[in-house]
Amino acid sequence: MPSYVAFLGHQPHISIAELAAVVPGFTLQKRVEKKVAIFESPEPLKPEILSTLGGTVVLAEKLSDSVLDISNLPKVLVQALEKTRGRKVTFGLRTVGLPPKTIRNLYRKCKDTLRHEGRANRYVGTDRKPAATVLLHDAGLLDGSHGCELTIIAGEELFWVGRTIAAQDVDSYTKRDMEKPVRDTTVGLLPPKLAQIMLNFGLWLARENGCKGAFKKTPQLLVLDPFCGTGVIPMEALLRGWPVLASDKVMKGVNGCSKNLDWLRKEEKIAKKDVPSAVWKQDALKPFELKNPPDAIVTETSLGTPLKERPTQKDAMKEKTENEALQEGFLRNIAATLPGIPIVCTWPVWRTKAKP
Repeated sequence: MPSYVAFLGHQPHISIAELAAVVPGFTLQKRVEKKVAIFESPEPLKPEILSTLGGTVVLAEKLSDSVLDISNLPKVLVQALEKTRGRKVTFGLRTVGLPPKTIRNLYRKCKDTLRHEGRANRYVGTDRKPAATVLLHDAGLLDGSHGCELTIIAGEELFWVGRTIAAQDVDSYTKRDMEKPVRDTTVGLLPPKLAQIMLNFGLWLARENGCKGAFKKTPQLLVLDPFCGTGVIPMEALLRGWPVLASDKVMKGVNGCSKNLDWLRKEEKIAKKDVPSAVWKQDALKPFELKNPPDAIVTETSLGTPLKERPTQKDAMKEKTENEALQEGFLRNIAATLPGIPIVCTWPVWRTKAKP
């Protein structure tokens, strides 16, 4: 089976759960360090899959089982660059388990070998840190147009060599997080990456629930976000080509979500006739009367009162009690009016002045 390495995000356990939810036939082979996982899939993965994964930073695909030790790597690099046009190429090394001195010697040998093959070359990264993901995109190392990056994982009875095939597009995340027309720090700042993870959990739950659209080659879900705020989750769903239902109990949220969805449609050329959406005012504790029920509910529920500093223990308990009553009312409402619909949601926690 094809073998892959995933360099994981800030919460590795959530990142692995997301991979298991999205990758067909996902089999975890080994955890290497905290944020690196080797896994297999019976089907080859397309690089584009990474644009839907919020919890994986870099994805590499194994090149061969015949690479036995580090001395073979310069030759492997030459072979990996055969389809790259032009005399000059750029290459990088993303390593785990190799000391800086070994990495330094390795990229020098790679440079010498390429030069001997008649190819001028440039190395990106250092002996202590691989190239930033932005550089992988800019230098053309992911699509092979100007070079490639080898990924090497070394350990006890382990020598895995692959090619980096995808990396998170930081500029794209920054654009839709910071440049959207409406941002409101008082109702939460759910990162787009976490929204992606939650949507992928929703996809897995929809499959478990027998949703036909979730089993398509290009999955499609009808997603409801009943606490939409400025629309982070609806925006990420729209990017997936998933129809969106979004509601909020205050018009400020409804208007903000609507403006952000309109902006995203213009930026990404997503026509409403192709991917419909609806945004309306509704209290999430009131019955939902929908013509077509959603396949999944994905939402960041209420975070409670906006705070400028950490609350006291007494204030935190008051917030917690009020918020739990709201969460209970929301869940009871969904159970009564949208029974059987899977839910992926976040709940707040409070850090008090007395605790770190």
